[in-house]
Amino acid sequence: MSSLLESSQFMVEDINIFSTSDLFLRHRLKLVEDLWEAVLKAECGQELVDLLKQLRTMCSPEGQVTSIPEASITELIEQLELNEAIRAARAFALYFQLINIVEQHYEQREQQLTRRAACAENENKSSNRNKKEIYSPPKQVNLLEKRFEGDIASDKAGTFHWLFPQLKQLNVPPQQIQRLFDQLDIRLVFTAHPTEIVRHTIRRKQQRIVGILRRLDQAEESFRGMGLNDSWEAQTAREQLTEEIRLWWRTDELHQFKPSVLDEVDYALHYFDEVLFDALPQLSKRLQRALKSSFPSLRPPVSTFCRFGSWVGGDRDGNPFVTPEVTWRTACYQRNLVIEKYLDSIDNLTELLSASLHWSNVSQDLLDALERDRSAMPEIYEQLAIRYRHEPYRLKLSYIQKRLENTRDRNNRLANPEQRQLLSSLIVQNIYSSGAEFRQELELIRRNLKETGLNCQELDNLLFQVEMFGFTLTQLDFRQDSSRHSDAIEEIAEYLNILPQPYNQLPEEEKVKWLVQELGTRRPLIPTGMQFKKGENSETVETMRMLRYLQKEFGLEICQTYIISMTNYISDVLEVLLLAKEAGLYDPAMGTTTIRIVPLFETVDDLKRAPQVMGDLFQLPLYRAALAGGYDRLQSSNNSNSPTSLTLSILQPTNLQEVMVGYSDSNKDSGFLSSNWEIHKAQKALQKVAKPHGIDLRLFHGRGGSVGRGGGPAYAAILAQPTSTINGRIKITEQGEVLASKYSLPELALYNLETATTAVIQSSLLGSGFDDITPWNEIMEELATIARKAYRALIYEQPDFLDFFLSVTPIPEISQLQISSRPARRKSGKKDLSSLRAIPWVFSWTQSRFLLPAWYGVGTALQEFLDKETEENLKLLRYFYLKWPFFKMVVSKVEMTLSKVDLQIAHHYVRELSKNQDIERFDRVFKQISQEYYRTRDIILSITNHQKLLDGDIGLQRSVQLRNGTIVPLGFLQVSLLKRLRQYTHQAESGVVHFRYSKEELLRGALLTINGIAAGMRNTG
Repeated sequence: MSSLLESSQFMVEDINIFSTSDLFLRHRLKLVEDLWEAVLKAECGQELVDLLKQLRTMCSPEGQVTSIPEASITELIEQLELNEAIRAARAFALYFQLINIVEQHYEQREQQLTRRAACAENENKSSNRNKKEIYSPPKQVNLLEKRFEGDIASDKAGTFHWLFPQLKQLNVPPQQIQRLFDQLDIRLVFTAHPTEIVRHTIRRKQQRIVGILRRLDQAEESFRGMGLNDSWEAQTAREQLTEEIRLWWRTDELHQFKPSVLDEVDYALHYFDEVLFDALPQLSKRLQRALKSSFPSLRPPVSTFCRFGSWVGGDRDGNPFVTPEVTWRTACYQRNLVIEKYLDSIDNLTELLSASLHWSNVSQDLLDALERDRSAMPEIYEQLAIRYRHEPYRLKLSYIQKRLENTRDRNNRLANPEQRQLLSSLIVQNIYSSGAEFRQELELIRRNLKETGLNCQELDNLLFQVEMFGFTLTQLDFRQDSSRHSDAIEEIAEYLNILPQPYNQLPEEEKVKWLVQELGTRRPLIPTGMQFKKGENSETVETMRMLRYLQKEFGLEICQTYIISMTNYISDVLEVLLLAKEAGLYDPAMGTTTIRIVPLFETVDDLKRAPQVMGDLFQLPLYRAALAGGYDRLQSSNNSNSPTSLTLSILQPTNLQEVMVGYSDSNKDSGFLSSNWEIHKAQKALQKVAKPHGIDLRLFHGRGGSVGRGGGPAYAAILAQPTSTINGRIKITEQGEVLASKYSLPELALYNLETATTAVIQSSLLGSGFDDITPWNEIMEELATIARKAYRALIYEQPDFLDFFLSVTPIPEISQLQISSRPARRKSGKKDLSSLRAIPWVFSWTQSRFLLPAWYGVGTALQEFLDKETEENLKLLRYFYLKWPFFKMVVSKVEMTLSKVDLQIAHHYVRELSKNQDIERFDRVFKQISQEYYRTRDIILSITNHQKLLDGDIGLQRSVQLRNGTIVPLGFLQVSLLKRLRQYTHQAESGVVHFRYSKEELLRGALLTINGIAAGMRNTG
C-alpha cells in the first residue's frame, strides 16, 4: 500500500532521526502505518489492503478528491458488500486512532525536550546573574507591545521557565506578582460529552501502545548510540506493537449499550486515577523551581492554585438520568477512588519509612499518638507489635492504613441505599471523617522526620495530594435549567393557593417582590408530606435536599456550585436561593448560604442582559449578604470577629461571585464571530458592575472541544480574554471529547496545566489597553453585527435550511449513537433547531466536512468592511491580527477550521443524501455555503499573509493534512451506508422491505464511520 508519508521523499535509515523532531515523528508514523497494513493483510487478506489502497488514491495528500470522476468513486463503494464496507471503515478508524497515539506520544516527547532545554538555559542565566548582578532601570515601554511581538511564537512560550524571565526582563514589580500569586485560582471542570466515542477498553489498549512506543524509543536510542542498526529490544517492542494492533482489530469499537451516567463518571475519573493524581504535585514544583531562578524572594502561590471540578454526575440540565441517587453514588465513587490511591501510597511509605528506634529518635508526640492508637485499635497492635516494635513509623502507618480501610468500607456501604439510612445514624469508630484528619496524621510523621533530620519526598507528595483531593477527589458542580426551578415553585404556590395567578405568569417585578418576601422568613414554604403532581418538580426539590445531605456527609468541598442554565432574569437566581432555603442550604436570619449560585448566560440576548441582571442582584441586601457570609459581615466587612450562623458554615472566599458564559448556545444562536464578541463584551461589563460593590468576579467559561463551541488551545484563548476580567481567577470546562488529548499522558497533562497557568498569570500582569480602544471596539461591533445577520439569514431564515441539515448530515443517525447518557435534544417533540443540543449540532456538521458553525458569516462581515476602503481596512485588519489578542484568536480559530473543511466531499453528501425532489433547492443552499467559504478563506489568507491555510503553524498543518487524506474515502463510505440505511427505513415505513441486511447491521456500519471520522477530526463536537 502506498504510504501517506512517501510524498516527503526522505530516507530515515541514513539520518539520526532523534536529532530532528519532524523526522522522528514521520519515522514513527511510517512504522505504525506499516504495522497497521501488515495486521490487516494477515487478518483479512490482500483484498482489503488493495481496496484501502484504491480508496486512498482517490484523494490527494491534502485531503481533496482528485480528478477521478465522483461517479466512479461512488460506483466502487456502492458495489461493496456491507461486510467489505464495514471492514474498510473499521480499518480507517483504527488508522486514525493509531496516528493520534503517535502524535500524542510525539508531543509529550517534544515537550520534555523543550522543557529540559528551557531549564538548562535558565539555570545558566541565573548562574551568570549571580556572578555579576547588573542593575537594570525600569523600562519606559508599553508592556503589551513588547509582550506580543515575537515572544509568544517561541516554542518555549506558555511555560514557567519562559514566563518568569520575561516578567523580570519587563521589570514587572515583584509586589504586583506577589499580589497575583496570593489570589491565583484556576479551576478546570471535566464534563461528559464523549463525542470521540472511544470505549474504556480501547483506552486501555491505547495506554499499552504508548508504553510500547516509549520502550521502543529507549531501545532505538540505545542501539543507535552504539552504532548498531537494530537490537533485540527494539524487535521485541515492534512485535508487541503488532500484537496490540491485532488485538485491537478484533475488539468491538462501539459501545454495546448506551452508557449510563455512572459509566461516564468512570470514564472521566479514569484520568485522575491514571495520570492527574500523581502528576499534579509536579505542577506546583515546576512553578516553584522556575520562580526561584528569577524571583527567589517571592512566595509561591498555595500548592492548590490549580484545582479540578466535575459536572459528571451533577449536571442534570436536560438529562433525566442524573437523579439525586446517581449524584450520591457519584460522590461515593469519587471518595472510594481517592482512598484507594491513598492506600497505595501508604503501602509505599510503609516500605520506605523503615527507620528503627535503635538508630533514630522520635518525638514524644508520635509516641503518645501510638499509645492512643493502641487503645483504639488493640487488634492492630497485637498483630504488628512484634514485627514493628522498633519501627514507629511503620507501626503508625499501619494504624493509618486500617482507618483508611474502615473509611473506605463504610463509604462502600453508604453507596448502597438499603444500608445508607442505618449507617448515617451510627457513629463508626476508627474512621476518618474528613481528609483534614488524615492529613494531620501524615503531618505528625513529617514533623517527626524533619526533627530528626530526615525528609521523604513521597510523603510530601502524598500530603500535597491530600490537600488537593481530600476525601472527595474533585468538587461536583450541580446544573439545572432555570425553567425547572420556576415550575417547581409554581406547583408549590398553586398547592398553597397563595398567589393571585400562576407563578410563571407573574410579571418579573412581582416575582422578585414575592421571592424576596419568602426569603426573609424562616417559615417553611413546602408543607411536610406534599405530593407533587409532576415528577420533575419533586426531583428538583429532592436535588436540593440531596445537596445538603452530601455536604453533611462529605463536607462543603464536595459540592458548592449550583449553575442555572438559561438564566434570563433576577428571579431565576432567587428561585434557586428559595429552594436552597427549603433544603437548609440558606439561613434567612443570618443571611448565610453554603452554595454559590452561578447564573449561566448562554444566548446572545442573555449575554447582553447579564450586566443588568447581576447589577440588580447586587442591589439586593439579602443577596449581597449571602455573598459576604451573612448580614453581620456585610455591615462590618472589616470586622473579622463578626458573629456567624450557628447552623451554616461560611463559604470561602467571601464576596466572590461566579458567572458562567456559554459558548455553545450563543454560537448556535448567532454564529462564531458574534458569539465570541458578545462574550468578550459581557465579561468587561460584568467586571464593571461587580467592582463598585467590592465583589470579586470569577468568570466560568463553558468552552466545548470544537471551535464552534469555544474550543481551541487554552493558552491563546485565555490571553484573548479582556485582561481586567481575569485577575488571577478563571474557571473553564474541559469537555469529555478533549480529555484524552490533554490528560492521557503525564507530560501532556502537565504541559496543558502549565500553559493554562502561564496564560492566567501573563494575562493578569501584562495587561493592555487594546480591548478598550473605542474605534477598535466599534469596528468589531460592526463586524459582529454583520456576521450575525449573515449567519441567521442562512440558519433561521433560509426556508430550505432545516430540511437541508436533516438530510445532508448524519444528525438522525448521531441521535442513535451510544455515546452519551444525555438525549440529543433538550426536550422531546418537534425536530427543530431550538431544541437540538449544541453538541450534536456541531458534531453533525463536522462529520459531513462543512464545519459550518465555526466560520459561517465571518467572510461576509470582513468583506463588507473591506469594501468600504479595501487597502486601508486590510492594513487595519492585519494590524489587529498582529496586536490584538482577541482578534488574533478569532482569525486563528477560523483558519484552523477552514483547513478541515472539504467542500467536495460535503457536496457529495448533498448530492447523494438528498431526495430527487430536493436536489435543486438543496444545491442552492450548498452554493450559498460555498460562496461564503471561499470568501472567508480568501480574506483570512489576506489578513494572515499566508499562501495556504495554517502556514503559520506547520505542525498543525501537517497534522490536519495527515488526517484529511484518509477521511475522504471514509466520508464516501459513510454516505453509502447512510443511503442504504435511509432506504431501508423508507421501505420499512411503506411496509415492504427488500434488503439483504437488517437495519441493525446497516446502522452499525454507519456508526462505525461516524466513529472513524470523529477520531480523524479530533475536535469534533
